[in-house]
Amino acid sequence: MVESIGMLAGFFTTLGALPQIIKAYRSKSVGDVSIYMFYTIWVGVLLWTVYGILKMDWPIIITNGISTFLNGIMIYFYYKYKN
Repeated sequence: MVESIGMLAGFFTTLGALPQIIKAYRSKSVGDVSIYMFYTIWVGVLLWTVYGILKMDWPIIITNGISTFLNGIMIYFYYKYKN
């Protein structure tokens, strides 16, 4: 039960980046995006992933690993579409 709650919490947290990623991809525009926010979140979820690995806690590893990847995509889109 505890792992299910962790996975569900991580799932919804991970989804948070998707609307901005989809918007940036479709519009090819990131003029209203704060790159500093995405870097801060990216570092945070990367550290959570490392923490999960050290504790061998799969809900933390999976959800934060996916979040690290998704926020990395948004950072990539920022530099690709910033002009």
